[in-house]
Amino acid sequence: MNRTLAAIKVENDVLAHNYHPLPVVIESAQGAWVVDVDGKRYLDCLAGYSALNFGHGHPALLAAAREQLDRATLTSRAFHNDRLGPFAAKLADLCGMQMVLPMNTGAEAVETGVKVARRWAYEVKGVPADTAEIVVAAGNFHGRTTTVVSFSTDEQARAGFGPFTPGFTVVPYDDLDALDAAVGERTAAVLVEPIQGEAGVVVPSDGYLAGVRRICDERRALFVADEIQSGLGRTGATFACELAGVRPDVYLLGKALGGGVVPVSAVVSSREVLGLIGPGEHGSTFGGNPLAAAVGAAVVDLLATGEYQAAARRIGAVLHGGLRELVGRGVTAVRGVGAWAGVDIDPAVGTGRQVCETLAERGVLVKDTHGSTIRLAPPLVATDDEIGWALARLREVLAARPGN
Repeated sequence: MNRTLAAIKVENDVLAHNYHPLPVVIESAQGAWVVDVDGKRYLDCLAGYSALNFGHGHPALLAAAREQLDRATLTSRAFHNDRLGPFAAKLADLCGMQMVLPMNTGAEAVETGVKVARRWAYEVKGVPADTAEIVVAAGNFHGRTTTVVSFSTDEQARAGFGPFTPGFTVVPYDDLDALDAAVGERTAAVLVEPIQGEAGVVVPSDGYLAGVRRICDERRALFVADEIQSGLGRTGATFACELAGVRPDVYLLGKALGGGVVPVSAVVSSREVLGLIGPGEHGSTFGGNPLAAAVGAAVVDLLATGEYQAAARRIGAVLHGGLRELVGRGVTAVRGVGAWAGVDIDPAVGTGRQVCETLAERGVLVKDTHGSTIRLAPPLVATDDEIGWALARLREVLAARPGN
């Protein structure tokens, strides 16, 4: 038995089966490439679902982590630490906001955003106690906590986990008429992904996000943008909302904010919103720890140069140009922006999972979603030649399937 099969057997014996990973066991990684336990190299075109926007082992991020490891890693928020304030100030400035509430994971950021929006509704908008509603979009993915799956439309995420948390109204994504009808006097917030990642990199119509902004302004509701996957350079802008020329009231951030080194998430907003949270009303033992703050500050420094946003635009031009040529040749549709794409595989060719497995055999790592779709989100340090190489492997896989 080779090392890969042996490692997979150990995992299958002792781990809860809440994931269905590809049969690849990664041992080391650098830049856009990873190496498995048997020494095979792969181009990573998933990048930790956009947590690795800056690639594996970015030297500036590792240096920030190493330096902080020798100083202090955790203080809890029972005390101040010298790294949290500077990180929060940099992040607030990057977002054009005033205050930051640090957490660890993306799901925690969403849960925090829900609590903050409800507090704002009661104390500022005057919604009667315990009646606030949050409007969300069908096809959303905001995490897998009990509250978050309460407003998911993915039955696989919901089945067997009820009863669910009330207070959420689901409307179709990219449907301003439905949103307009749903937002009312008791609406605390509209929570949407500017681009729906897990749904297959679904990009809304021109004017949708501007319409969300308008409706929220007219009905006095918060516009909460979940930029956990779409933010921090992935789309060719710092935030996907920028591409639509809008600014939300609240940003929910995570994934790439930790640089692929440590989990870091945050809710970023104005003093009028985040200033409503007082001591003891929300918190996290690890949220805002000095190690996370040091790495997060280094991430913001990388984004402040604009280099990685430009890289996403450059990669995106190569990626989408190549993918468009595959439509009608084993691909039925392509969506996305920047270094992010959802590719619908023709069922005659195979399932998304089958295509991902065959690509892995040829040295390219991507992941499927919803049966027929594969997602590509290469690290922003990938070169044009590497993206071209990955596209060539995809062409080979599509041509080799039975339907072709």
